[in-house]
Amino acid sequence: MTTPLHAFWKSANSLPVIGGLLGKRIFTLAYTFKAPYFGSIAPRVVNMLPNRAEVVVPNRRRNRNHIGTVHAIAVCNGLEMAMGALAEATVPDDKRWLPKGMEVAYLAKSTGDVTCVAETDQDQWDGDDRDLPVRVRATLDDGTVVVQGTIHLWVTPKKK
Repeated sequence: MTTPLHAFWKSANSLPVIGGLLGKRIFTLAYTFKAPYFGSIAPRVVNMLPNRAEVVVPNRRRNRNHIGTVHAIAVCNGLEMAMGALAEATVPDDKRWLPKGMEVAYLAKSTGDVTCVAETDQDQWDGDDRDLPVRVRATLDDGTVVVQGTIHLWVTPKKK
């Protein structure tokens, strides 16, 4: 079984138009409709798998700070969006999740589009530990890591 969001990702990406780009755009629009705040960064969801998700935050004027780089908080929003996609693609049917904190380090200037990646290991979801750390990092196209950290999730059994 899969969550409705992950099921929609899979069906949207089965559209054979322009290498799946249309499906990714449709999915991103639906995701930002469901969670409107994410729309403020004009994101692009590029991958949503169990234990891994990727979201691109574009280097656009709306995302820039006073020195002309992508604002650190826009990057953090992209990281949180990637974490949410990962969680929806990975959470077991009998559990639910909620973010409870974020720890990040700003390592370099975000001078271009930023790819935000969230990752976990499957065994993290299989245990009874309520605190689930999600590894997050944001990189530029040349591989420069601009932000790195952890988003902690509160994972609990669903009420019956």
